[in-house]
Amino acid sequence: MESLLVTPISKASANQRAGRAGRTGPGECFRLYTSYNYQNDLEDNTVPEIQRTNLGNVVLNLKSLGIDDLVNFDFIDPPPEASLLKALELLFALSALNKKGELTKVGRKMAEFPLDPMLSKMIVASEKYRCSDEMISIAAMLSIGGSIFYRPKDKQVHADNARMNFYMDNVGDQTNFSTQWCYENYIQVRSMKSARDIRDQLEGLLERVEIEVMSSSGDLEAIRKAITSAYFPNCARLQKNRSYTTLKHPQTVHIHPSSGLAQVLTRWIVYHELVLTTKEYMRQVSEIKPEWLIDAAPHFYQLKDVEDTGSKKMPRGQGRR
Repeated sequence: MESLLVTPISKASANQRAGRAGRTGPGECFRLYTSYNYQNDLEDNTVPEIQRTNLGNVVLNLKSLGIDDLVNFDFIDPPPEASLLKALELLFALSALNKKGELTKVGRKMAEFPLDPMLSKMIVASEKYRCSDEMISIAAMLSIGGSIFYRPKDKQVHADNARMNFYMDNVGDQTNFSTQWCYENYIQVRSMKSARDIRDQLEGLLERVEIEVMSSSGDLEAIRKAITSAYFPNCARLQKNRSYTTLKHPQTVHIHPSSGLAQVLTRWIVYHELVLTTKEYMRQVSEIKPEWLIDAAPHFYQLKDVEDTGSKKMPRGQGRR
């Protein structure tokens, strides 16, 4: 889970920041903490990123290079063994690795995409559901993060109404990448240009892995099935108190208020990421059907996992929304 928490910087980072003062002209650095804090509360160096982030993409890349013994691999800053094991488990669940820990055909295709393993699996799975055209657009938009809409202080109501139109209707830019359309709908032009560039790169990589660019022609169910085939580990079920509980490792989570599904509260959803601010929020969520989870990962979920607790059991192979 990504978390936005206030934590002390390191001494190395503090010294680096102090060095910025006076670099191009006279300047001073004022530290808003005591000398005691500096000596006793700050670590000497910042924890390397490889030791505090998801290693899924790192492991996938190493496997694609033929490096199988990751435990004994000579990392500059060795990551925790638990993080390596979690990454291996995720890649196995996504069918990127077989039981021997070797790269599969699906895994080799996934390794060609410079994306998070779930995003790359979603694109590879789109071949089965014939929606690769939409899937690379979704992957490109997810890659630029949450910086799509903007909300000027003097036009907050207009910006909110424009955003609501995307929840209510199937609106989009039909005017050939119009900058004016972005301004009218309070959308960040720079973010959309970045997404367009990423999409063009992904389209080129589809040809490299021999996946045809196909459109679902408006079949939203096919698109949601392709998403579920990759994001099944990130599944949550609605509870009676209007919160959600994650399915595999039960944890109370909530749909982010900025989501179009925040007021709808559908029964089953998958999410792109969890972010901890005031609560554990799910961002970029999509409605699914529970039986899709079993179809996507029969080794990961069983029928009992997707049954509604305390209600009549579902007939095998069926689900309720």
